Amino acid sequence: MNTAYKLHGIHRHYEWGGQSFIPQLMHVDNAIGKPFAEYWMGAHPSAPAMVATAEGAKTLDHMIQENKLEFLGASIADRFGSLPYLFKILDVKKMLSIQVHPSKENAEKGFLKEQLAGIPIDAPHRNYKDQNHKPEVMVALSDFWLLHGFMPAITLKERLTSLAPLESLLPIFGQDDYAGLYLYFMRLDQAAADAILKPLMEIAVQEVAAGKVDKTHPHWWANQYYGGVVPTSNIDKGIFSIYILNIVHVPRYQGVFQGAGLLHAYLEGQNIELMANSDNVLRGGLTPKHIDMEELLQHIQFEPTYPIILKGDLINSNELQFPCPVPDFGLTKIQLRGGETYTNETNSFETFLVMQGDVQLEGIDLKSGELAAVKAGSAYHIQSTGSETAVIFKSFVP
Repeated sequence: MNTAYKLHGIHRHYEWGGQSFIPQLMHVDNAIGKPFAEYWMGAHPSAPAMVATAEGAKTLDHMIQENKLEFLGASIADRFGSLPYLFKILDVKKMLSIQVHPSKENAEKGFLKEQLAGIPIDAPHRNYKDQNHKPEVMVALSDFWLLHGFMPAITLKERLTSLAPLESLLPIFGQDDYAGLYLYFMRLDQAAADAILKPLMEIAVQEVAAGKVDKTHPHWWANQYYGGVVPTSNIDKGIFSIYILNIVHVPRYQGVFQGAGLLHAYLEGQNIELMANSDNVLRGGLTPKHIDMEELLQHIQFEPTYPIILKGDLINSNELQFPCPVPDFGLTKIQLRGGETYTNETNSFETFLVMQGDVQLEGIDLKSGELAAVKAGSAYHIQSTGSETAVIFKSFVP
């Protein structure tokens, strides 16, 4: 059997996606302006990548299951039983929901509970799609903006004090009571929440219109969510999270890691995302999708977050590794000048995504937006075949 295979991922057309980035990257016609939100490049059963073989196209999940030891290697097959990571490209045109991901233990409990309750796996009100946790690392492909964990206490107090509609919440935060503040607001009845959020939205719309704030300020994103219009009632409580979470800017080819329990939301931009092989999301607003507030509250880490931007650690002259403190996945960026060749050996099933330039990997020609995978325990060679510097992202199991 081959040691390397060309893969074809699966497009996900969620309404928040952009219309041009992914189609242009992958040379796909999109004259009708369909949203291209995500491109899945893994073995998740809901959207497995397709593998080009001599016998025709096969799904990656079935191909791995039929040849676990050969594809994954003995130790990874024994530890995980399947490919433990899911690789994606995202194009965030409209901000995503405020969300948190469960731990492995809680995902197993939640999945079993919903199975026993007879909730269909594809039901819109289902919380747990699988039994896995979903830690994730993202690397920006453009200037990227996200909400990432609760602000430090001093900064949060300054925020509550500086905005009149939020001042009444300062005593509730008290001695850095993140849980008390968040639970109090999210459990308010809608009329009481509107009484706080409507004047806040009025200020946000005015400030943006006057050019007084930019993307580093929550007013910018509150205004953008409602398109510069102040709702009269039933304002999404997720707006509150924009004002108490860190707003983080990630430059191109730098990243951020997000573990279980971290409240977050992607706001704008394009990135690659590597995560445990899961689709479990518990939402807390800024979405028309199902929100189970009481379930969400059981999983949030109510503590301050001090964002760390990952620039990557040089592991050889061609390759940077982004720190990922989990056993499920690792991520590196390989850069090759025109004509340069890179040689290494896989320790796991490894996926290579070309983001720039043209390369040849074990006889497979790849251009931007294309990917290939190499089985565990295999030597491989990558050659940059064009004049442009090639940039390749590699996903693997540590």
